[in-house]
Amino acid sequence: MGLRMSESAKPYFAMVCLQFGYAGMNLVTKTVLDRGMSHYVLVAYRNAFATAAIAPFAFLSERKVRSKMTFPIFMHIFVLALLGPVIDQNLYYIGLKLTSPTFSSAVSNIVPAITFILATLFRMEKVEMRKVRCQVKVVGTIVTVVGSILMIFFKGPFINFFQSHLATTAASSPLAGDYLKATVFLLLASLSWASFFVLQASTLKKYSAHLSLSSMVCFMGTLQSLALTFVMEHNPSALNIGFDMNLLASAYAGIMSSSIAYYVQGLMMQRKGPLFVTAFNPLVVVIVSIMSFFVLGQGIYLGGVIGVVVLTVGVYAVLWGNHVDDDGQETRPEDNVLEAVKCCSGNNGLSIMPRIDEADEDVETGKVTATEKEPSVVVVVFCTENVDNVSRC
Repeated sequence: MGLRMSESAKPYFAMVCLQFGYAGMNLVTKTVLDRGMSHYVLVAYRNAFATAAIAPFAFLSERKVRSKMTFPIFMHIFVLALLGPVIDQNLYYIGLKLTSPTFSSAVSNIVPAITFILATLFRMEKVEMRKVRCQVKVVGTIVTVVGSILMIFFKGPFINFFQSHLATTAASSPLAGDYLKATVFLLLASLSWASFFVLQASTLKKYSAHLSLSSMVCFMGTLQSLALTFVMEHNPSALNIGFDMNLLASAYAGIMSSSIAYYVQGLMMQRKGPLFVTAFNPLVVVIVSIMSFFVLGQGIYLGGVIGVVVLTVGVYAVLWGNHVDDDGQETRPEDNVLEAVKCCSGNNGLSIMPRIDEADEDVETGKVTATEKEPSVVVVVFCTENVDNVSRC
């Protein structure tokens, strides 16, 4: 039982660890973006590091099981690279630069709701509103969105137990115009990210090599990001970075938030589906808020605290609904078919007869083959015979 419990807990543990990686990426990339690093360059280097980190493992471990590359699969990879590494990452970094890691993470919590809608439209998620588990998942998704809205629009009193220069920076918020512009960019990034999850889940059904698919998406994203950088920056020297914080941020984001993240998400998506993967996204804002508060000494608004609590409740509700779905798939009620057989005997009672494999004999060849009937449970009803020769059951 202990081994089974540990196996069932692995997907949850892996996704929680992944959210810590995303939270660290938010804090590190916010630092380099504020120092003047171009987000186009950051995305290009991020995907280059991701490709270099995951490609060797994909080549060595999946060379015998790698599926044949076809044109439809190639187009899926091309669109995946466009949705994730190019559109989502660039738009997210723009919103992150204009605001803060906490605000950006809060807006991105709309991803589970968008993913749930898209997965339902493409019949990857079955919504049966008569069942409690589906009602809980829908309500949990709505609660997650409400928590994000609270963190974005409701501030309240400013809470700060630590007196430092970082607290002063946290208290000074960006302009209202920056918040509005950042919200638009972050919502578009969330739509692109949710579409990436749904398309990745569909692609993995046709191309099941996780590492190879992740490495090709990162490589294609590198090429697309480099092309976009040359178009937008108009200066090839913008790609020049040294052994500094810019290089560290690119390497961390590429290895942790792209290569490892794509592989883990793909693996979990095959087992649990896209909604399970995105349900953990709201934990990023919780982790970022806690790290900013305790580690960096930054304060937090009361609305942020309330939003974190509401987010946690919503995430728990969605995960509970997914857990019930998993348990329901393990039991198959159609296997319990009852057949009542009435027969006479000298004893009263009911007897459960096991399934009997019958043997069929071919008359011409004399070959005997065993045929197995559908699983069923046979109930035998015994009857008694009284002195009047009347059978009573």
